[in-house]
Amino acid sequence: MAQRRNNTSQANTNGATVGYETRLWAAADALRGSMDAAEYKHVVLGLIFFKYISDAFEEKYEDLKAKQETEYTDPEDPDEYRAENIFWVPPEARWAHLKAQARQPAIGQRVDDAMAAIERDNPALKGVLPKDYARPALDKTRLGQLIDLISNIKVGDAEARAKDVLGRVYEYFLSQFASAEGKKGGEFYTPRCVVKLLVEMLETYCGRVYDPCCGSAGMFVQSMEFIRAHASGNGNPSTMLRTGSGKAKADISIYGQESNYTTWRLAKMNLAIRGIDGQIAHGDTFHDDCFPDLKADFILANPPFNMKSWGGERLREDKRWKYGVPSVGNANFAWVQHIIHHLAPTGVAGFVLANGSMSSNQSGEGETRKNIIEADLVDCMVALPDKLFYSTQIPACLWFLARDRKGGAGTRLYRDRRGQVLFIDARKLSRMVDRTHRELTDEDIQKIADTYHAWRGEKEAGEYRDVPSFCKSATLEEIRHHGYVLTPGRYVGAEAQEDDGEPFEEKMVRLVAQLREQQAEAARLDEEIAKNFKELGYD
Repeated sequence: MAQRRNNTSQANTNGATVGYETRLWAAADALRGSMDAAEYKHVVLGLIFFKYISDAFEEKYEDLKAKQETEYTDPEDPDEYRAENIFWVPPEARWAHLKAQARQPAIGQRVDDAMAAIERDNPALKGVLPKDYARPALDKTRLGQLIDLISNIKVGDAEARAKDVLGRVYEYFLSQFASAEGKKGGEFYTPRCVVKLLVEMLETYCGRVYDPCCGSAGMFVQSMEFIRAHASGNGNPSTMLRTGSGKAKADISIYGQESNYTTWRLAKMNLAIRGIDGQIAHGDTFHDDCFPDLKADFILANPPFNMKSWGGERLREDKRWKYGVPSVGNANFAWVQHIIHHLAPTGVAGFVLANGSMSSNQSGEGETRKNIIEADLVDCMVALPDKLFYSTQIPACLWFLARDRKGGAGTRLYRDRRGQVLFIDARKLSRMVDRTHRELTDEDIQKIADTYHAWRGEKEAGEYRDVPSFCKSATLEEIRHHGYVLTPGRYVGAEAQEDDGEPFEEKMVRLVAQLREQQAEAARLDEEIAKNFKELGYD
């Protein structure tokens, strides 16, 4: 299959690096002391966001001040800033004011007041910024040191915005906090490489993009990065994807929902620092669906794995359960059916689930999976390597669903793939980034995505072919034969072994001789061990 995407910038890593995140993290983490990472992340990320707003404001302020006499501009006019999507910072909330008082005992209250003032004058940030810096548990000396530390970096001026410095620093800190928090960290952070793989496979160029459990909004951020990366060199994105009506769409609309309030705030800040507009709602997706009528062109999600307490007993008659009532003790197929419910007629979805979702037969899950397969909604299944997630050691997979799989002009699928499912076993891909975590490299992501696009019939991706141990296009009949189990390893088979050319009889003589030598060596070592024990008095 031809490789059609060569504009990824970091060939060997999907980490967010601009040169000093590691040093900045190390310094900030040293100031944490005994504070729990889950609590400290809001202290640090809130201040970094505040610094971003201040940098952008100060740069514009100085520009307006320089033009004041010739163009009659007013540096204290909030509309001058709002016209350029720059947050207005009132005088009492400016960073220089905070820095001057960083070593004062009342610095916590000063920060809270500044956050409140920014929210007051910028409705888009209402209820988003953390305002608990004055609490007694937060060491004010350390807070002052943290302010001094952050004062030394530029994250919001024009140059920094062009390089997305804050976005990458912010993402790096999110990943580090996820690692520090362990299991809880996964509630707000999905590894960048997994998000990037989902986006590259779905190609979220335009239309309505929805994430029902959006965490810190990583799916949306990566969708926008994808559009920017592919806008040059691959043609105009607005002409590369067409809806069922045949009319080109030139932009995307973002819809997300998050049940955890503090994580919802992270999502709002994460989008704000990149200037991304989106409807991000706070609430329980199952019990308070904030977008009940939404039919999305793309759905990307990383739902909590094997969620036990989701209130399923109160939703037994819900209209979303078209393919089977989900288990009250496991929300996996509640998420799957919620996603299907919100798919547009030509919509596609890609989401992460625990491996058990591919084969479980407990509590009716096998029957639900069978019904979804028989409805011809399953497009592709990807088995992921282990150790990708900070939050869990549970093996994970990617599901890809599509409503319209007949192919042809006016759809995202160019080849008729009805009655077929593509299985990709990516467990052998990835690289270790530390002792406990892996990541998919850009080459890995491109290999998986190109395989999927070639299978879908996109000419620029080349011709699709089954590759033993990696990918297989299986028919519905084959899936029935396997009891509706969707584990890729069941279908892709084993990699063909090359014949080394050594005749069988000669090989057996050699291997038997090698075995005899090893047995003799084992016996010699046993005698040495017995002799040593005897000398020590343990005969």
